[in-house]
Amino acid sequence: MWCYRGGSISTEPRINDRIRVPEVRLVGPSGEQVGIVPLAKALELAQEYDLDLVEVAASARPPVCKLMDYGKFKYESAMKAREARKNQAHTVIKEMKLRPKIDPHDYDTKKGHVVRFLKQGDKVKITIMFRGREQSRPELGYRLLQRLASDVEDLGFVESNPKQDGRNMIMVLGPHKKKTEAMAEAREAQAARKAEAKANPGRSQNAADGDIPEGELPEGDLPEGETTDAETVDAETAEAQAEASAEA
Repeated sequence: MWCYRGGSISTEPRINDRIRVPEVRLVGPSGEQVGIVPLAKALELAQEYDLDLVEVAASARPPVCKLMDYGKFKYESAMKAREARKNQAHTVIKEMKLRPKIDPHDYDTKKGHVVRFLKQGDKVKITIMFRGREQSRPELGYRLLQRLASDVEDLGFVESNPKQDGRNMIMVLGPHKKKTEAMAEAREAQAARKAEAKANPGRSQNAADGDIPEGELPEGDLPEGETTDAETVDAETAEAQAEASAEA
């Protein structure tokens, strides 16, 4: 009676004594074609070169095997996969909510967030929320979305035109710059900052110690012969009082 034990199927290639075929098409350590040789001869060559015999194309007839350092091959493959995952970009949709009669200061703040998202290579979903009687004035939301799209047109474009969705109006902005490009630029900027900090190690310390840039004076110190506005007023007041006393 056949019984499945639920073991996982190995995806690793067969190596050395695990290869169970009479002959193989052998590839040398430098990629040179050796030809079709008996398995015993291939294993003998692997021992001679102090390498592993690795089956790289099991479906071929005969299977293709290569002489290589399998441990080094696995390590390099793992590092390549890790680097690929590191550089992989996931598209993220951010959301920003506004009101039709938003305050100018709040609008600038929200726009700043949209600019930051687009610079990072993310899409932005803009939602205009209508309340009460505002629902009878959808043109207010439409004009606001058009204004925002115009303000950030250097960084993004309108991917989805404004449309009504219940009590809300929605528009989607897409970045001109791809996520991978934004990530690469961010890494370059971070590397540049680190290089600058390494080249000028005392710069941040000087700022922390309160060093004054050349040509500037600490608060309260003035060049000889110069006075503040308050000192000028006090001097004029004292002079006027002295004249009044002299006349009396």
